[in-house]
Amino acid sequence: MKPPCDCCSEHIQKLNQQVSVMRKEIKNLRQMLDSSVRAFRKHLTSVQTAVSRMSCCKEEKATAPAAASPASPQTTLEQGIIQTTPIGFISSCFAMKNGTPRQPTVCGPSRAELRIQQNIFNNPQHALLGLQQFSYVWIIFLFHKNGQLSCKAKVKPPRLNGQRVGVYSTRSPHRPNALGLTLAKLDKIESDTLYLSDIDMIAGTPVLDIKPYIPDYDCPDVRMSLESQQTDSDQNIGAPGDLNTEKNPVKSDEDEETDAPGNVTEINAEVLPTKDCCEKETSPLSTQVSAPKHLQNVLKEVEAFVTHIDTCQPSCESKNQVSDSAKSKPAALSTERPCYGVEAARWIRQPPIASLDVRFTPRAESQLAEFLPAHPSGAPGSDRPGFQFLRSTDEAASAIRGILSADPRSVYRRTRCKDRLFFFTLDTADVTCWFGEDFAEVLQVRPVQSHMKSY
Repeated sequence: MKPPCDCCSEHIQKLNQQVSVMRKEIKNLRQMLDSSVRAFRKHLTSVQTAVSRMSCCKEEKATAPAAASPASPQTTLEQGIIQTTPIGFISSCFAMKNGTPRQPTVCGPSRAELRIQQNIFNNPQHALLGLQQFSYVWIIFLFHKNGQLSCKAKVKPPRLNGQRVGVYSTRSPHRPNALGLTLAKLDKIESDTLYLSDIDMIAGTPVLDIKPYIPDYDCPDVRMSLESQQTDSDQNIGAPGDLNTEKNPVKSDEDEETDAPGNVTEINAEVLPTKDCCEKETSPLSTQVSAPKHLQNVLKEVEAFVTHIDTCQPSCESKNQVSDSAKSKPAALSTERPCYGVEAARWIRQPPIASLDVRFTPRAESQLAEFLPAHPSGAPGSDRPGFQFLRSTDEAASAIRGILSADPRSVYRRTRCKDRLFFFTLDTADVTCWFGEDFAEVLQVRPVQSHMKSY
């Protein structure tokens, strides 16, 4: 029997590769089928439970007296049973999930509009009164494009490249309650419409609530800074005015609490200076107070200790503690509240996936340059396509770079479909690109047919 030729061996190798790929696909389909069956059984059980509860409620209503009143809204709210109504729907530059940034900081030029519905308030603009004083707002919305209601306790974030973590340690949209939270920049407010930027929501997203972003309450770094300033001011107010005197030693409240009663001579309250007198160096004491020698030594140590604190300026302020013995040394700093930095998981700042370098082909650059900004100043009657939200081609290019540098592909596409093209929609442009080893290249930027404009 003759050995197979080179051409036959190549065909055999390709067939073997295709067979292996088909086996993997079949395995994935089986896993998806198993998960679907489990989800179906779970939903079936929940439906059966709901039906049984309904039948029980009907029986109770039939047996209950007619005068029985239904549960009040307050009782329903206390039981955690709530019914939400969207206050508005997002109109953004992202029309599909594919290519939408997973976090608002990924794509800064992204823009959106939110109009408050009139079925919530008769005058929606009244509900927005005063919100223009804030530059950022929290948007609480609903993940309405999940595709399924089931959720898992462990998920695979794309940023971890397939590693499993708990769903509550991530911002996965697949959650028991499909609620989302994003921090958006508030550009302006016109009547009942909010103009937002730095968003990560697709068009049609139901918004449940809006809250202003207040750094003093929402940013831990600002809170710790304010607490540190408050501690500094408290220490400056409570510091003694002139400790460098042996004839007129002034005793602070902390000294009175820490010193033993037997080691301090009784001093008439009329002779002691008040707090205002201590702060003013020009007002001398009318009467000299005689104090034990060991108390003077302690006050000298306190003076040296305070001078050392002012020189070093530690990050965490603390109060001075003085011992009740002349032989004892100054006490160490006792921190009332530990100053810890804001901590986050290591994979947030050091993900296993590096950011990608984004390139544009000359064809893509020329196609992108054909788009007109959202508020064009060109001549009327132009057949060129135009953006609806983006204000310039540079802003569009920056948005495309931000989206692709974060690698918007799923783990499945990243590992199983490396050689396939990737498509996403940005504003009124359809973007086609492909991914290399450590880069992404934009091949073409074409206008969406439904958004062709004539100016």
